[in-house]
Amino acid sequence: MELKETRLDGKTIYKGQVITLQKDLVKLVDGSTSYREVVRHPGGCCVAAIDRGLNLIMVRQFRYAYNKLVLEIPAGKLDKLDETPLEAAKRELSEETGYEAKNWLDLGMIYPTPGYCDENLYMFAATNIDRVCNIHTDEGEFLAVEKFPFDEVVEKIIHGEIKDSKTVSAVLKVKLLMLQGKFVV
Repeated sequence: MELKETRLDGKTIYKGQVITLQKDLVKLVDGSTSYREVVRHPGGCCVAAIDRGLNLIMVRQFRYAYNKLVLEIPAGKLDKLDETPLEAAKRELSEETGYEAKNWLDLGMIYPTPGYCDENLYMFAATNIDRVCNIHTDEGEFLAVEKFPFDEVVEKIIHGEIKDSKTVSAVLKVKLLMLQGKFVV
């Protein structure tokens, strides 16, 4: 048995600035049909930027969907057609924090919400960082830049104080690479 669903028909329900919502009729593995609602997203990137003192540069911003302030690593969507994920990560780090990095490590790509969204999120670590400018966020984007000792962020994740999936994934991946001796600041 092949575990694959086949699109039979569909329509776009909503097309916005960031997402498109699609409702598709699909043929299931057993031959029956069902509907799938899919959020189409252009993809994103995130950066675990670590300074020479082993501090992680983070941002705190209000996330409307949760009605809460969320502590997370800098991130953003891939909004330029010819921009690579690494170029987008460099842009987002500069825009959101004012930092630039000399060393970059590709941490891979994750599916943040595979049950209903097609977003690919590219994770990077950045080291040898320097603050070179003031933040210059997108219109309507407001955030505060904060710095935390890296291991304190790991503890906040372990204790459930940080719930943002990209931050959890990137930070724990960097920590594991550190423990394996494969990542040095």
